[in-house]
Parts: sequence; C-alpha cells; structure tokens
Amino acid sequence: MSSSGYSLRTTVVDSLLTAKRPDVPARVVLRNTAAVILPLALGIATGHPGVGLGIGAGALDTMFSDQPGPYRQRMARLLLASLAAGLASLIGFLLGDQLIPILIATAVFGFCGGLLVVFGTDLTRVGMTSMILLVVTAASPRPLGEALGASALIFAGGLLLTVFSVAAWPLQRYRPERHALAAVYRGLATLARQQAHDDADVPALTDAMTTLQHTLLGRHHARGRAMEAFGVLLELAERIRLELTAMAELRANATIHAMFRGDAARVLAAVADALEAGDSPRQAEHALQTLQASEQALLGNGGQADGLATHVHALSGQLAAVVRNANWAGSRGELRAAAAETPLPAALRSSSARATLRANLTPHSVAFRHAVRSAVTLTATLWVARQLQLPHGYWLPMTAAIVLRPDFAATFNFGLLRVVGTILGLVLTTALLHFTPHEAWAHLALMAVLCMAFRYLATAHYGVAVAALTGTVVILLSFEGVNSSDAVMDRVINTALGSGIALIAYVLWPTWERGRARVALSEMLDAYANYMQALANPERRDGRREARTGARMARSNAQASLDRIRAEPATPPALLELANALFANSNRLARTAMTLEALIDDHPNLPEQAEMCAFVNHVAIALHEIAAALRAQRIPERLPDLRSLQRTYAALLNMTEDRQAAGLLTRISDRLVDNVNTLAHITGRSRSKSAATA
Repeated sequence: MSSSGYSLRTTVVDSLLTAKRPDVPARVVLRNTAAVILPLALGIATGHPGVGLGIGAGALDTMFSDQPGPYRQRMARLLLASLAAGLASLIGFLLGDQLIPILIATAVFGFCGGLLVVFGTDLTRVGMTSMILLVVTAASPRPLGEALGASALIFAGGLLLTVFSVAAWPLQRYRPERHALAAVYRGLATLARQQAHDDADVPALTDAMTTLQHTLLGRHHARGRAMEAFGVLLELAERIRLELTAMAELRANATIHAMFRGDAARVLAAVADALEAGDSPRQAEHALQTLQASEQALLGNGGQADGLATHVHALSGQLAAVVRNANWAGSRGELRAAAAETPLPAALRSSSARATLRANLTPHSVAFRHAVRSAVTLTATLWVARQLQLPHGYWLPMTAAIVLRPDFAATFNFGLLRVVGTILGLVLTTALLHFTPHEAWAHLALMAVLCMAFRYLATAHYGVAVAALTGTVVILLSFEGVNSSDAVMDRVINTALGSGIALIAYVLWPTWERGRARVALSEMLDAYANYMQALANPERRDGRREARTGARMARSNAQASLDRIRAEPATPPALLELANALFANSNRLARTAMTLEALIDDHPNLPEQAEMCAFVNHVAIALHEIAAALRAQRIPERLPDLRSLQRTYAALLNMTEDRQAAGLLTRISDRLVDNVNTLAHITGRSRSKSAATA
C-alpha cells in the first residue's frame, strides 16, 4: 500500500514538475497563430467579428494537425481534420437542442474517434477534434441555414491553416525531407562521439530513423530526381550506423578508434548542417579531407589495428559517398548518383484500413476498448451536463474527450495537468485582462501571445500549455460577448469533473499495460530473430533492411510499453524487473547483430560462410523459442545448444587463412551465444519466481 502511495505521489510530482524541451519550430508557431488571429482581426476591423471568430476557432481546433512531414502528407492530414471539424460542428449545431439525437451522435463520434487510435497519432487528433467540436457546438443549437454558415466558417479556418502550412511548397519543395535526413545525420554524429554505447543507444536516433523512413518512403513521399539522392543518403545512414556500432563493439586500438570517430562526427555534423540549410556541403568536404588524411596516416601502411582497419576504411568510403550525394540533396541540385529510390519496407507498408478496423473490432483490442470508453464517457458527461443544467456545461464532455487516452498513465497525467492548467489559466487571464487596456486590439494582442505559448509549449509541459490555451479560449469567447470574469468557478468545476469521470471510466474497464508488456517484449524478440534469419541469408540485402527496420520499430514499441508500466499504479515489481532486464539485454543482442551485418557487408567472402549461416539461423530459432516462452509464461525448453555449436564453428574458423575475419567472427559468435543465453536465463528466472510466489 505504501509502495503504491509512494508511486502515485511520485507520478503526481513528476507530472507537475517535469518538462521536455520544446520541439515546435518558430515558423510553425507563427503561422498557426496567424491563422487564428488574422481572421479575427479582419473581422473586428470590418465590423464582422462573428465571421472572424468562426474562422479563428476552426484554425485553433485543427492546428495540431499541422505536423512535420512531406507537404502532400501535411495537406491531406489538414484537409481531413478540416472536413471532420466542419462535419462535427454542423451536426452539433443541428442536433444540440434534441437530447436523444445528440446523445446518439456523441456515442457515434466517441466510438469512431476513439477507434482511430489504430491509425496513429495524426488520425487520433482528428477524432479528438471532432468530439470536442461536436459537444461545444451542441451548446449553441442553430437552424439549418445558420448551422451551415457557422460550420462552413469553422471548415474555412482549417483550410486557412492548410494554406499557411503548405504555402512554402513551391519554394521549399524538399524541406521536410532534408530536415528528416538532417535529424538522422545529427544523431549519427552523436553516436560517433560516443566511444562506447550504453543500453539506450541514442534513442533519439532510433526515432529519427523511423521518421525518416516514413518521410522518404511513405505513401505521400515526393517524387523527382532529388529524391533518388535522398534514397542513397537513407541507405548510407543505415550502413554508417552499422559500422559505428561494429567499431564500438570491437574495442580495438583505443587511440585510433577515438581519433577516427571524432573525425567522422565532424563530417556527419557538417552534412546535417548542410542538409538543414539546403546548402552545398563545403564544410563537410573539408572535414572529410581531414578524416581521409588521418586514415592514410594511421592505417595507410598496412596496419590492421586488430581488425579495426576494415571498418575504418568502409566508414571512410561511406562518408565520402554521403558528402558527394549531399551536394545534390535538394531542389537546387542535379542528381549525379546512379541509385534508384529505395522501396518501402514491408514493416512500414500500410495495410487495408478496412482490414485494420475489422481486426480491432474485438474487446481484446486496446483500440476497441478505448473506443467504447470514449463513446460511453462522452455520452455520459453530456447527459450529466444537460440533466444538471450545468452553466457552461460543454466544458464537462470537452474535458473528458481531451483527457481520456488509451492508457492509464496518459489519462492520469493529462487529467491532472488539465485541472491544474485550467485553474492557472483562468487566474492568469483574469489578472492579465485586469491590467490590459479594455480595447479589442489590446485583448487581441494578448490572445496572440497566449496562443503562441500554447502551440510552443504543448509538447513540453501540457499543464502550462493548457493554462495558455484556457486564456486564449476565454479571450476568444469574450469577442462573442461572454464576459471573461464570469463563470470562472463553473469552468474549474466542469474541468475537474470531466477529468475525474474520464479517469473513473478507465478504471472501470481498464486496459493495463502490464497485461500487454510480455507481448510487446516477445514481439521485439521475434523481430530480432527475424533480423538474425535475414543475416543468415547474406545475398538478400533488401530482406536485411526490412528486418532491421522491423526490429527497430518493435524495439520502439517495447520501449513505449516499458514506459507505460513504469507509470501504472501497482505494477508487480517482478514484471518491471523482467521488462527492464529483457530490454537492456536485447539491446546488447541488437548491437552484436549489427556488428555482424557490418562484417558481412565489408567481407564479400567470409570464411566458413555456410557454417556461419547455419549458426546464425540456430540463434534465430533460439530467440523465437524464448519469445514463445515469454508469451506463454513458461521456461524456454527447446533451445539449441548454442555454446557447443559455437565451439565447433570457432574450431573451423581457427583453421582458415583469413585470420582477421576469423577472429572477428569468433568474437561475434561468442557474444551472440552469451546474449541469447542471458535472455533465456532472464525469461526462465522470471517464470521460476512466478511459480515460487504461486
């Protein structure tokens, strides 16, 4: 009991005090704020504040769909958000004064909006926006003619935001692609500066690689000659990461290792700067010349540096290719590389939306449970607000729609920060308006500042962002005649009730992550096994790339699951210990596998290649068995004797002429056995503890 209380208190304190670094570019903050403020300013200036209010409200509700990505993707996302906002508003205006129809509408929008979590964050935002606008507009029912006009204004606000978001398309066609590549190469520079990898292995780089795959290879990617250069840079980034990982795992000749990685980091950072700015990589060319001079001086006389030279030479060639292709990676450049666009990996291909929805229409699905919770909660809060005739009652279902998330930790954190942020925002806005001149333009300027603060801080600290949003909404409504100092307590009470009801709804039918953690971890181990099987077929390079991408995505999912169970109350300590141990040791396995892939690429004729493939395939079989045992909560049983197989393989390697490659393969195979046996031990130990407890 005390442990749970301590965990809850820790979660509360962390939620209130922990802030991330803001990651929203200034240009996005400014264009989003302009889409909200400019229509309102024009409306006031021309004597039509209602028109400006509707357009500004539409832009405010859809601004979070303005996310990074290719321009085609961004435009499609914003148009969808605008259409959903307009439709939800129209239904809210038309049915708001009819209790049963509006309750049915909230149930439908709640279920459909909640189910959209299966398609990712972007469509989840569209669903949430629709739910919010439905309950807000239902508070102001209008006849058909007025409803059409008002919902059209909200739709127009989304269109205006879309225009602002894609306005630079003709001038900066490849900007999203260049920035995604720059993020990856900056992460590679950070990786190069690390002389040894920790278990985290630069998580930001993993996320950036996944984002880059979607940006360059996704359904909405751009086309053109420059995209071929981007495809080359993507493949080179994968290869450079493998080489850097392999070099760190060798731990050979620390002096040469440190010097060369430092030179490589400078080249990678300069390439990232050039990509981000869209300039020619002149600084990268100078840094590359320094690296090549060091390579010649340190390794030019035939010194092998205990196997390090192979990776040094390979990395040097890859960096030279990066600098060469970076010169053409933009709309101003001419393509000179003879590479074709990389096909979309199977792990990233979108399946049928209908099939995805059909697969999730079951109570066992997290998305289905969230959809049912959303439908019931949204309908119940609207019904309570109507039955109790709460003043400004739409804040109750609106808060529930915003707070309710598919997992407990997010629901709790958003609910807590929503209440605290609303109170802070109301107090702050009341104080600011008291000292601000009582003129429309002064209030509009204050609203612009608060809107910018909300957009900039939303991903950094939700509570502070909500305070700014509350102030923005209060001032926005004041232009419609709602006194900013009225009903402050009503809004606080409705916000607290909405957050509380959302949390109760989750607790009544929970989807605890602790029930899914083993699945996420076993899927990660299966993905690593698939990666090992791909390495057992060296001639299939495309298969290796797809398997590596799948392993990276499975690792990200497992990391997210681990973060959620850490935040859930009453998580069994044994499960948390198991998850932490499996995740940390699987990272060691992944780095060893990446070292092996780099070696396969750098040595076209490895000694005893058939035996190597057979051994690696046995490693994959063992990983699949461990994953199955983890899912079934049993001890791994049908494991091949990897240690005996490794000794036989090492004996064969000891008789080959290529001593350098043989030595590397012996060390890598030994580490693979150690990695897999450790994972088997952790899984079996966890089952033994569970049996002893039972």
